[in-house]
Amino acid sequence: MSSLQPTERFSDRVADYINYRPDYPDTLFVYLTEQHGLTSDHVVADIGSGTGLLTKHFLENGNRVYGVEPNTNMRRAAEQMLQTHSRFTSICGQAEATTLPDTSVDWVVAGQAFHWFALDKTRQEFERILKPKGQIALIWNDRLQQDPFQQAYETFLLTHCADYKQVNHRRLAPETLANIFAPRSMVMAIFENAQVLDYRGLQGRLLSCSYAPKAGAANYEVMMTDLKGLFDRHSQQEKLNFRYQTKLYYFAA
Repeated sequence: MSSLQPTERFSDRVADYINYRPDYPDTLFVYLTEQHGLTSDHVVADIGSGTGLLTKHFLENGNRVYGVEPNTNMRRAAEQMLQTHSRFTSICGQAEATTLPDTSVDWVVAGQAFHWFALDKTRQEFERILKPKGQIALIWNDRLQQDPFQQAYETFLLTHCADYKQVNHRRLAPETLANIFAPRSMVMAIFENAQVLDYRGLQGRLLSCSYAPKAGAANYEVMMTDLKGLFDRHSQQEKLNFRYQTKLYYFAA
């Protein structure tokens, strides 16, 4: 099991994270606008903003966005990628201590990083920085487990990635999330999402994960041989459809 702290886990994986992690579907942001009243006037705090994948969409919607990220390498990558957006502010902070003022934002959003947060302290911090009637949205991409490739890939991860089982157990059930943010009411929505990957893309997608062994590890070459076999069995014309469900958990005031 890795001894890295959650805030350090992705420091040496930033390039693969930027290049090979999935984006978010446009239908998600249409839904937030039409169903939950997101407007360009709202101030957004993206907590655990990483390289800015989620932040980017809110900036493109016209929002002022505070990207709160403790990992230096990921934060600098976001600053580089989003440097042309005047409404972006990069903040060195954590979910449990964002450094943002009281009642300063309309929306708090968080992506995959939410799985690493200290939940009770995070809830208190979210409520502290939100304005009255402020809203919370948790958004992440889950691999589509019903997909035959994803079922084979799950077995592959359990075989080759010793940390995976520990990380995977951090998955949060909807009822757990509902309890964390009670008495807010929770609405869940699911959107289809996918990446089309060649073999190099599948490699990068794997290596963007904190639990994947890196080059030089004892089992690295065997892992890559098995990954190529997996790709060959499930790809068509050297392309693989890597399918997800983008899940939204929305909490009204």
